Amino acid sequence: MRMEQPQFQLMDEDQLSVELIDAQYNLKKTRGQKNAKSLVILVNGIELAGKGEAVKQLREWVDPRYLRVKADKPQLAGPKQTLWQPYARFIPAEGQIMVLFGNWYSDLLGSAMQAESPLSDAQFDEYLQEMQAFEQDLKNNHVDVIKVWFDLSWKVLQKRLDAMDPSETHWHQLHGLDWRNRKEYDTLQRLRQRFTEDWFIIDGEDEQQRDQQFAQYILSALKHCPDHPARAKGRWKQAKIPEQLKHPSKTQAQPEDYKPELKKLTAKVAKAMRSDSRNVVILFEGMDAAGKGGAIKRIVKKLDPREYEIHTIAAPEKYELSRPYLWRFWTKLQTDDDICIFDRSWYGRVLVERVEGFSSPVEWQRAYDEINRFEQSLVKHQTVIVKIWLAISKEEQAARFKAREDTPHKRFKITEEDWRNRERWDDYLKAAADMFEHTSTEEAPWHIIASDDKHTARVEVLKAILKQLQAE
Repeated sequence: MRMEQPQFQLMDEDQLSVELIDAQYNLKKTRGQKNAKSLVILVNGIELAGKGEAVKQLREWVDPRYLRVKADKPQLAGPKQTLWQPYARFIPAEGQIMVLFGNWYSDLLGSAMQAESPLSDAQFDEYLQEMQAFEQDLKNNHVDVIKVWFDLSWKVLQKRLDAMDPSETHWHQLHGLDWRNRKEYDTLQRLRQRFTEDWFIIDGEDEQQRDQQFAQYILSALKHCPDHPARAKGRWKQAKIPEQLKHPSKTQAQPEDYKPELKKLTAKVAKAMRSDSRNVVILFEGMDAAGKGGAIKRIVKKLDPREYEIHTIAAPEKYELSRPYLWRFWTKLQTDDDICIFDRSWYGRVLVERVEGFSSPVEWQRAYDEINRFEQSLVKHQTVIVKIWLAISKEEQAARFKAREDTPHKRFKITEEDWRNRERWDDYLKAAADMFEHTSTEEAPWHIIASDDKHTARVEVLKAILKQLQAE
């Protein structure tokens, strides 16, 4: 549905500035509050329509210290990342404002219009759906995304090109287009009409009207800081707990078979991951002392340290808490990290944060869909995801805790919190059951591996990786 375009009347500039600064500081004060939000402003449009001038004027009307602006040349779509991924690290924290000149829409248009291999309509729409889903996840996590298109008629554009100082031409290479080429101009207009239904469209011909419309639109967004819902709708239906979690297999590997098989599988896994052109993400979840560290050690045994990255995930830092939950994972996955291993992962929101009450029911119930969309985006862009849950019995965990306390070089692994978490054992099983029910997909299924016997678990972990890589 096309957004109804807001109407603004010219204001006294001093009054407009006062209101903008007040709203800017009120937004800053929301940090950590129940109405907290940040603001991302996506700026796109026809060249010479006055995008830069409008942002420059906005900076003069607000406190410029608290208005960040980022401008990048368009990047062409690559096979191994979504269009939004390079910009994830620039998503502002609560109370902050970020203007993105170069953004995922610039990249989409640039990729669609490149002469050598332009995007098809189907590819264009697929990227568009991913981007819009990402924006919705931002909004759900209190990042207000507003989008402004600065438009200019063909006739006015040509007049401005005629009057432009030749020294400024290097600033006007958006999309690498020839702005004298009517066909390219018409193509760009046709493409943008496919996604600007929810954009504020500004006619850039009248400079005063342009700058005020932009500033007043931003002002209206700054003033809108509603309280976030804390209660989920409806009653949550608990999934059935799998038997593998309640009663993990106690099958033991034969000592004479274990080492030869482990040696064979570690070499096979290393070769499979090296030879696979896709990125590989392996993540571990499970109860404390289930053997995640030992399993990871065997995965990387035959790999060069430069070939992989291991992320050990703990409670989020303060600066991470002020951004969308998935932000700290978006920013950890880069296209040049071919192999990433996560000791704990983004599933913390639906596990420990749910059980311990660190996230509201609204947040953790919404997270299943957010996680699925995130993983689907990774899979679409040549990433294999291997999700492993190491299942341990309560009795075996207690025995391992006691062994750690009795072993000097392992005492650092056990804390009072580990013992306390055992009191919530059943709650964690329920959370895990829901997690399997809602996030085990065809592209990224969960592998539940019994770990009462460490040797058996390590072998099965390697087999699961090979299975997911289709390299069995």
